[in-house]
Amino acid sequence: MRVGPSQDEIRRQNLGALLRHVHVHGATTRAELTNTLGLNRSTIGALTADLAAAGLVTEGAPKETGRAGRPSLVVRPESERIFAYAYSIEVDRLRAARVGLGGAVLDRRELDRPRGLTAAEAAPLLAGAVKEMRNALPEGAVCVGAGVAVCGMVRRDDGLVRLGPTTGWVDEPIGTALGAELGVDVPVTVGNVADVAAFAEHARGVAAGCDNVIYLYGDVGVGAGIIAGGRRLTGHGGYSGEVGHMVVARDGVRCECGNRGCWETEIGEHALLRAAGRSDARGREAMLAVFDAAGRGDARAQTAVRQAGDWLGFGLANLVNIFNPEMVIFGGTMRDLYLAAAAQVRSRLNSNGLPACLEHVRLRTPKLGEDAALIGAAELAFERLLADPLDVG
Repeated sequence: MRVGPSQDEIRRQNLGALLRHVHVHGATTRAELTNTLGLNRSTIGALTADLAAAGLVTEGAPKETGRAGRPSLVVRPESERIFAYAYSIEVDRLRAARVGLGGAVLDRRELDRPRGLTAAEAAPLLAGAVKEMRNALPEGAVCVGAGVAVCGMVRRDDGLVRLGPTTGWVDEPIGTALGAELGVDVPVTVGNVADVAAFAEHARGVAAGCDNVIYLYGDVGVGAGIIAGGRRLTGHGGYSGEVGHMVVARDGVRCECGNRGCWETEIGEHALLRAAGRSDARGREAMLAVFDAAGRGDARAQTAVRQAGDWLGFGLANLVNIFNPEMVIFGGTMRDLYLAAAAQVRSRLNSNGLPACLEHVRLRTPKLGEDAALIGAAELAFERLLADPLDVG
């Protein structure tokens, strides 16, 4: 016969559920926790006392409510004390941040990243940024883990970057390299930048409350983070979401992955700059210059933007037909392209999308902005704590 969970297991599950709620939603009264979690008041009181004793939350009186009677205590995450380090390794820059329990970015650093930089070369640069942030740590602060967002195909089991065509990485163990440089005994979890950004926007951003979401992220290439039925869709090995390598033009331009006609060869950095007659330029600033020129009436820039916007809508229609999302979010350079070519994107999407799939889909930009990748990377690091709050030292 199947043995049910023990009292200790149930308690730990309830502790995790309570801490997760406070982590995502912020300061919450005991009364609200009682209603949301479906537990009685005495159980909520015991759970919050355990979490407070562990230094994970604090309890205090709320601000003046204007109501008669004793107000319900408010439970708040210990954001300044409990934190995770978050890193975002992008095509042209490296970013590091200290993110507190509750999702607040407490400190951050940014470095230029020369293209071609290997994981072994990137790790000490990121570790150096962390060492700077350590100098400002409050007394008693506890790091519960580190998360890394990287452009590339990341193996779920161990965080190995199997392939990063836009960064030139092949089988790069960035998590291992960064852990060794940090010299701290905390786990380092690695995820794809689009996937972790989707995770963040779904938890606390523009997609909060949506169970089916596509987050399109662009730099040189294009990737997607997919939330299906309220859960991250990562695939068998962790490699899902490589939508930039969806072939849309059989005889198109050769992609850095080796194929021809990949979607990113029509909407990525190289495609836009080539069409605008600026093939010698590169980077996000160069793309923004094209959008600016198009807005000021430059005919060639306008053509390039319209063309890229049409291809963006073409591929997006395929994704909408397949996944039937409630919301599509445009991040990174896809945000800039969408804002510059929204009319073309919507026109092509409406032409190619199935009416039933288009009925409720909303197109949005990230609420968390560029912090989505950092906050999402931190969420990876917090998962171990949230799963079992009393098992993390």
